[in-house]
Amino acid sequence: MALIEKFHVVAAERPVATGQSIKEGMIVSLSSAGEVIKQVAGTYTKIPYGLAGDTKSTSASSMPGVAAGWQGRVSDYFDETKASGKITVYHSGGEFATDQFQNLGAATVGQAVYGVNGLLDVTDTLSSGIIVGRITALPTSYPSGVPGVDINGDQALSGDNTNTYVEFKLTI
Repeated sequence: MALIEKFHVVAAERPVATGQSIKEGMIVSLSSAGEVIKQVAGTYTKIPYGLAGDTKSTSASSMPGVAAGWQGRVSDYFDETKASGKITVYHSGGEFATDQFQNLGAATVGQAVYGVNGLLDVTDTLSSGIIVGRITALPTSYPSGVPGVDINGDQALSGDNTNTYVEFKLTI
């Protein structure tokens, strides 16, 4: 549900294809019309374009540390692309932390990750052969900056995957 931008090179704005549901932090591709789409198993024909920096949803917020039912602008109904019809897509490198991953149980630092159904995965189950990044820190709780007792004096940042985040270097 979240993306932490630690360092990024290019933050592009692209139109989003109709009917898409994309969470911030997912790997996205471009349709033949040049619109952002989420990768889907079994229909993987598009080269990964980058990392979604916004959420297009009708049911929940994906901002880091924000409860799913909350958002800043009620009129947008959880769709951060509503005003412009465009989504931020990070590409051409950078370092990020995200909770949008799967199958990282036996991962190691430096290991390649692939985009599988929009999620980071160490197994290239879609046989794309395209490495989207390299792990720089294994999945763990991420500090929120709010005083507490969970991580180095901070409370843990909430999110998907039992509130754990993987840090990685984007290579696409």
